[in-house]
Amino acid sequence: MGRYIEQTQARSELQQRIAADLRAKAAARAKDEGDPSTAYTAIDGVEDAEYMKGTKHTTSLAGVWATIFLAAVAVFIYFVVRVNS
Repeated sequence: MGRYIEQTQARSELQQRIAADLRAKAAARAKDEGDPSTAYTAIDGVEDAEYMKGTKHTTSLAGVWATIFLAAVAVFIYFVVRVNS
């Protein structure tokens, strides 16, 4: 039981140090927000992301492929129901 209490206390000290560090960083960031050279530019994560390079938009044939896939599933289900009857 004593070890459990020691572990909990050590963890809370670590949590306190982390919280203090985060508060200091937040205060520094709030202080720097007044400087226009350090202004934050929002990243939308889609258009300006690196993984989007080399990709292309979906073509108009996507609907045709979806229809073919659904028809194949329907035929498969029809055959399964037909064999079990």
